[in-house]
Amino acid sequence: MAYFTKLGVGDVVETVVVVNDDIATSEQAGRDFLNTTYKTNDVWKQTYIDGSQRKNYAGVGYSYDRGRDAFIAPQPDPTWVLNETTCRWEAPAE
Repeated sequence: MAYFTKLGVGDVVETVVVVNDDIATSEQAGRDFLNTTYKTNDVWKQTYIDGSQRKNYAGVGYSYDRGRDAFIAPQPDPTWVLNETTCRWEAPAE
């Protein structure tokens, strides 16, 4: 199965949907299928459940960072710092 995120304003993930691998033979094929199915021209990005690409598996509320080509969870607290390698938030050292 392939997983796709629909990006909204500010590249924030609005939804995550599953597309059969027979249909999503490539990321573009998955995008085309979803836009045809929903009769839209939405922005879809593939996310990977194992985090092997785009750093993290995306969920609703995550942001897509185009420069890093990564999904980033919402910052849990203003004191937490983004790890540039993993694109995951880390609590401040005590």
